[in-house]
This record gives sequence, C-alpha cells and structure tokens, in this order.
Amino acid sequence: MNDSVTKAAERLFIGQSAASSALGRLREYFGDDLLVMVGRRMDLTPLAKSLVEPVRATLLQVRSTIAKRPAFDPQTESRRFVICASDYVTTILLSKVVAKIASEAPGVMLAVRSPPKNLAEALERGNIDLVILPAQYIAPLKLPTAKLFSDTHTCMVWSQHASLGHSMTLKKYMEYGHVAVHFGGDRGLDFEDWFVPTAARHRRVESSVDNFATLPSLVIGTQRIATLHHKIAQHFALYMPLRLIPAPFKMPPVVETMAWPRRLEKDDAHAWLRHCMISCAREVLVYFPFSAQPEPGNALFALTTSPP
Repeated sequence: MNDSVTKAAERLFIGQSAASSALGRLREYFGDDLLVMVGRRMDLTPLAKSLVEPVRATLLQVRSTIAKRPAFDPQTESRRFVICASDYVTTILLSKVVAKIASEAPGVMLAVRSPPKNLAEALERGNIDLVILPAQYIAPLKLPTAKLFSDTHTCMVWSQHASLGHSMTLKKYMEYGHVAVHFGGDRGLDFEDWFVPTAARHRRVESSVDNFATLPSLVIGTQRIATLHHKIAQHFALYMPLRLIPAPFKMPPVVETMAWPRRLEKDDAHAWLRHCMISCAREVLVYFPFSAQPEPGNALFALTTSPP
C-alpha cells in the first residue's frame, strides 16, 4: 500500500503524507475504499473504476479551458500542437501548413508524430491534438472530422527500367518484384489487404518499409515496382530518376481525413489550426491535382494515373 501511495505522490509532485491524506478524504467522501489489495497489488474498486472516465474527461476539459485565451490572436499565440500523421501527409500537406504557420503564427509549434498503436487511447488521454489518416481508420474513432484531400494510386519505377514503357498490363505487373509500405500494428499492410482479395493473387514483395520516404531508394537501380499514393509519387519523380506508370487496376481513392478530440471543438486556437489544414489542403489539390492531363515532352505528367 505504501509503495503505491509513494508512486502516486511522486507523479503528483506531492509528499506521501499529503497523498495518503487526500486518499483518506476521497474515501470518506465517496464512502468507498476506492483502492483495495488484490494479491500483491492495489486495484480499483468497482466504484473507482466507474469514476475513471468522468474524472479524466473533466480534467481534460479543465486543461483546455485554462489553455484557452480570452481573445485569440495568431500573431501572439504561444501554443504547441501534437499531430499524428504519416510521412506522406507530412510531405504533401503539413510542409505547407508549417510554412503558413511560420508567417501567420510564429509562436505556434507543431510536433508531428507517427500514429501510435493505441491511437484511440492516446486521443482519450489528451496526448494528441489532431490526427490525419485515411477515412477508414478515422471512422471507428467516433470523433469530429473533416475531409482534407483525396488521392489515387500509381506505380513508380526507376527511370531506366529496362522492360516497362508508358503502360503495363496486370500480367506484366505481377511478373516483377515489388517494394511495399507496411506500417504494422493495427493499420496493417493496407494495399495488400485490398489487392489480394481483389486480384485473387499475391504480388512478389521483395522489400518493405514502414514509411514512404525510403521507397525510392529501394526502387532506383532495380527492376522493382512500388505502388503508392499518386501525389507523393509525383513529388519523388520531380527530384529523382523515377517514372510513373498508370496502375493496371482501379483502386478506390484514399480520402485523407483529420479528426480531433471533442474537448477541442470550441478551442479558438485549434479551430484556427483546422482552418489552416483545410486551406493548405486546397493548395495540395492545385500543386498535385487529382488527375493530370498528359503534356507532350513532360515525362512526369505524361505518365500520371487517372482516377478510378
């Protein structure tokens, strides 16, 4: 018992006697032990367990209220937001958001993290302020959402690939080795999850990575194919010896969506951040259109994929 109280006191930055006294007052108020010994460890009573979520929600709301300024001004705001997003979203969208914030709200800082395995729990605990993921991963969270942009898939190969031209059949696609993006955890190998049941066959995946940024390194100098989001493939092809070839199948578009905790719904600074996201997402559609008309002489745009 003393060890449990001591650890709790350390987390609360108070002395052990103060923690014991506070626990005693809570027990008296609720008329319940709240903590009981189960074997060699302390466990919550049924009443204490029922209080966990309401108390957590109340504390998060209090924190949000304290952080809220009477009048929001981007130029004077000093705030740190934790955003969960893939390196694909960071490259295509958040790079523009950061540039916009630098000029309009120099005191606002974005901490970008990869989505954790227990995303729902992290959001619930208040560790994340905003998450951006494909719509199918956002829906189960049951949170306020807003669509940002859509994307299709395309095939990316080394510019000196010996056997592939401006198009390929599914048969040809299956003859080559592939490089895949595999995030692991609950998200899984989402392209493979769609492709195998649809095509009724397995690709020969020769290498896999847990991010998009290193895909080109595993394609350049090989005869391998990477199938990835069209907008980031365009980005890579602008700077590296790569070619884009329309995918020999039709796949539903990826709809990148942002979600946020309900406690931040009316937070002025957070609302401003969401507005920045939507504004910059419109720019993404200009810089990297959903589909592009081929332009003679332009190797990149002549090989863009059309939306399904």
